[in-house]
Amino acid sequence: MQARSLIKDPYLSFRFKVTIDGVVAAGFNEVTGLTLETEVESFREGGFNAHERQLFGPTKCPEKLVLKRGLCSTTLWLWYQDVMAGELVRKDQLTITLLDFSGERVSNWEWVFMKVCPVKWTGPQFRAGSAEVAFETIELIHKGLLPGK
Repeated sequence: MQARSLIKDPYLSFRFKVTIDGVVAAGFNEVTGLTLETEVESFREGGFNAHERQLFGPTKCPEKLVLKRGLCSTTLWLWYQDVMAGELVRKDQLTITLLDFSGERVSNWEWVFMKVCPVKWTGPQFRAGSAEVAFETIELIHKGLLPGK
């Protein structure tokens, strides 16, 4: 029996980096919301009863991009404070890059979100009887996803 190769195995989701406007952000524990959905409209065509016809509509991002990390700096909080003060501060690019075991970029597995802006910040939950890391979460909207480089 042959040993399995890392090249043939799927890439693992725990190795990634997040950069905002080209600057590597503090380590994130979780990134969710990488979802695109194309609307489909079904209709029945007169005289054609075998099945419904389907037309494709626009592609949208039904979920917000959610970044979760251990509380370590005030960068995300300050960014959201600007939004609360009425100053819409969009960052040009937020890039999520998949890394291999050695920490090197996996070719073509990169997600580049354009014109991101925070719309929700959630602070840590405190429990005296627990030794958990204090996490903060920020939800972002964006103006589209570019293919990776």
